[in-house]
Amino acid sequence: MELLEQFKPEEMAVEELFFSKNITTGIAVAHGRGVILLEAERAGVPAFEYTPMQVKQAVAGYGGADKKQVMLMTQRLLKMKEIPRPDDAADALAIAICHGRSATSLLNTERRFDPRRYDTR
Repeated sequence: MELLEQFKPEEMAVEELFFSKNITTGIAVAHGRGVILLEAERAGVPAFEYTPMQVKQAVAGYGGADKKQVMLMTQRLLKMKEIPRPDDAADALAIAICHGRSATSLLNTERRFDPRRYDTR
């Protein structure tokens, strides 16, 4: 909430969850992601979701790219001297690149987070 108040973003992008090995880490990430999406909704900030494959495709040109390829392409696209660190920062930059490339698409409304999709009532 403090970051939203401080930086006043017009919109935000998040990666859809995908975890296959460490369920404990996945649950912690899901909790954090839930808080982020809740605060975005409360602040009226549109949130857009992208799958890991969409992020890889947008950044590396191949949806099956490995993490190192995505990090190298993120570095090149942003003309950074070094690969962004830590890995979470590199992931955030890759998601931002993906959103920036997708934001002009007429299809972008399909990727907007819709809390009704998760309503279990």
